[in-house]
Amino acid sequence: MNYEQLAQSIMTQYAIDTGLARDPESGAKNPPRRYLWTDAFAVCNYLGFYKRHSAPAFLQQALTLVEQVHCVLGKHREDSSKKGWISGLDDVEAKRHPTAGGLRIGKPLNESNADTEVNSSAEWQQDGQYFHYLTKWMHALNCVARATGDMQYNEWARELAKTAHSAFVYDDYVNSKRVKRIYWKMSIDLSRPLVLSMGHHDPLDGLLIYQQLQTCCARAEAKTSNYNLSNEIAEMAAVCEAKNWATNDTLGVGCLLTDAYKLCQLMGLYQLNGQHLFEKILQDIESSLHHIVGGNLFSIKASNRLAFRELGLAIGLQTISKMRQVLTKHSAEFQQVDSLNLLLLRLSAYEPLHSIIENFWLKPEQQSLAVWQEHADINNVMLATSLFPSGYVQL
Repeated sequence: MNYEQLAQSIMTQYAIDTGLARDPESGAKNPPRRYLWTDAFAVCNYLGFYKRHSAPAFLQQALTLVEQVHCVLGKHREDSSKKGWISGLDDVEAKRHPTAGGLRIGKPLNESNADTEVNSSAEWQQDGQYFHYLTKWMHALNCVARATGDMQYNEWARELAKTAHSAFVYDDYVNSKRVKRIYWKMSIDLSRPLVLSMGHHDPLDGLLIYQQLQTCCARAEAKTSNYNLSNEIAEMAAVCEAKNWATNDTLGVGCLLTDAYKLCQLMGLYQLNGQHLFEKILQDIESSLHHIVGGNLFSIKASNRLAFRELGLAIGLQTISKMRQVLTKHSAEFQQVDSLNLLLLRLSAYEPLHSIIENFWLKPEQQSLAVWQEHADINNVMLATSLFPSGYVQL
């Protein structure tokens, strides 16, 4: 089986299903069905195909998807009393700054009213903005910038970082000491928090994407522009201090692995100082994988499992060998290389699990289940990413 061709086939159908491309047989085009997390991975998938084959059609799909996400999720919902761009800018200015107001999640239901008590169970289906979805979109935009050489996409990503940080990060007090925390979910217009708790890995996601945007910026003058992220990096680093990243969530571990690889690349290729954090993340990944595998995850009935969460783990597992390659090629940029290599060697024992996960969810009988069909878009895109991960995991 050619996994890349299969991934391409999945992404071609995704474009048709979600209104990105016309059906080649009927010529019809579905209404746009945009969801920020899924579309961030989709953009990276198309870019991965483009970089592998230099095929303009894949690049055009990525660019068209970026524009559609901005024009759909950068505006208020059709069922909302509010109209226009979330940022409040007029149409001309908003197209110059499409991320200035953030981006909606794309949930099926409208957000709760300001005068209505938040229903925690209903929130899973209600719109708003998630910090960890915004960081994924920042990553996708930066990947576009690097693939095209057009730094406008990097600027949009950094403008989004500024907007998100200003809205989500707030002062809290613990034992009379001021500390920074991050809201889990904000309203569509970022005027009020909807879920106060902080996502386990949101601080790490924020810190690493800010460093990625700042470090990978090709133009030196941009680092001193209005979108300089030095203050945001310092604040997020303080939130990350002394945190334990271990988790028993499959998607959480997968994201932790891709975060580790991101940091590894920033250290090896761009000489970023992150030795202590890198080692800590790897240690927490090891304890997380030990817990998940020991919990006999794969004996659970398919109808009680969420494919996209497991596929997130499958994506992350494929970064372990890539981290070992970076350490081998750029060993001078790392301290205690032997201990890091030993840790990665132990983690490599888990890497073959990605094939088990992929092969399980590739089976037609699993994809016919309601639990797959109910999340078909995100399941398909995450499966495609796992089958061909380079577009997403490579900076």
